[in-house]
Amino acid sequence: MTDEERNEMVVTPWEVRGKVDYERLIREFGTQPLTDDLLRKLSKHTGKLHLQLQRGLFFSHRDLDIVLDQYEKGTKFVLYTGRGPSGPVHIGHLVPWIFTKHLQEKFDTRLYFQMTDDEKFVVDDELSLKETARYGYENALDLIALGFEPEKTFIIYDVRDIDLLYDIALEVAKRITYSTAKATFGFQDDTNLGWIFWPSIQAVPCFIHKKLTGENVPALIPAAIDQDPYWRITRDIAQKLGYYKPAQIHCRFLPGLGIGGKMSASEPETSIFTIDKPEVVKKKIWNAFTGGRPSKAEQKKMGADPDICTVYQYFVYLFEEDDQKLAEREKRCRSGEVMCGECKIELAERVNRFLAEHQRKRENAKKIVEKFHIKR
Repeated sequence: MTDEERNEMVVTPWEVRGKVDYERLIREFGTQPLTDDLLRKLSKHTGKLHLQLQRGLFFSHRDLDIVLDQYEKGTKFVLYTGRGPSGPVHIGHLVPWIFTKHLQEKFDTRLYFQMTDDEKFVVDDELSLKETARYGYENALDLIALGFEPEKTFIIYDVRDIDLLYDIALEVAKRITYSTAKATFGFQDDTNLGWIFWPSIQAVPCFIHKKLTGENVPALIPAAIDQDPYWRITRDIAQKLGYYKPAQIHCRFLPGLGIGGKMSASEPETSIFTIDKPEVVKKKIWNAFTGGRPSKAEQKKMGADPDICTVYQYFVYLFEEDDQKLAEREKRCRSGEVMCGECKIELAERVNRFLAEHQRKRENAKKIVEKFHIKR
């Protein structure tokens, strides 16, 4: 792959690479930017805005304003997000989950969390159903370790729970033509039938709350914007089935530790997994791409560029809650007062402290994981 091809933006439900232009994605996907007015409206219910909103990590939405209007009139909503279990969880996956937990707490609502073990099986020729089921279980431990409560959090494993999903999936599939699916997802003549049918299954958690409780309410989906095509076609048929259109709030991608692109399990050397050992974390961060100069002398003279520095982005996304300290770090970086090695050492320490606690909670999650399954 040439440098030009590597830098070219590609954002699909199955691949994200290159330098991501979020304003362009808003235009091409037809979503709406998160405005200051909408954030003020949200903060009326949440109090102080979540850090991810303050820093613009969530940047786009579909119908968040409508969901909030309905909420103020007495119509509650549920939350829905998920994970494609094709490997271990990395810290980029945690970004929308942490925000989802915030929304669940502030609005006291249910979360339906879909483990798409079936999708990963039909899409990836190298994965067996046994492997995707195992990853689904392992990934669930990471979700639970963040502090979600079983009384309000329901993990759906598609293969295991297909009896709960199949009737609604059929209703969805009947109303979406192959022409629409092909145009939306780029299906080709050699795309297998399982892959083509699968978007109808991802639509189901948008509507399953009514089946389980009898209560028809909208679903709000916090997720990265690469998953938006699924909700786009789901919204087209929702009202035909008697449901609300699902709403979304889209987050940016946590970058990998290499040059360009999001953190991806397919590039393990540039991804920090929640199960990584301290020495592994230190090595990955020490080898990270930064905005530093070739030499210490040049950096002291001309400063570094935090805008392209992956290490700095980790402080922005997860590992510096104090805005004043973050601004000071940026200032010192640009002025050449701080060297990249110093930031790397500090980030590794913070990441390892976070992972030590997360891994402890993850181990404890094994004792309660069954409580998160939907009861028959």
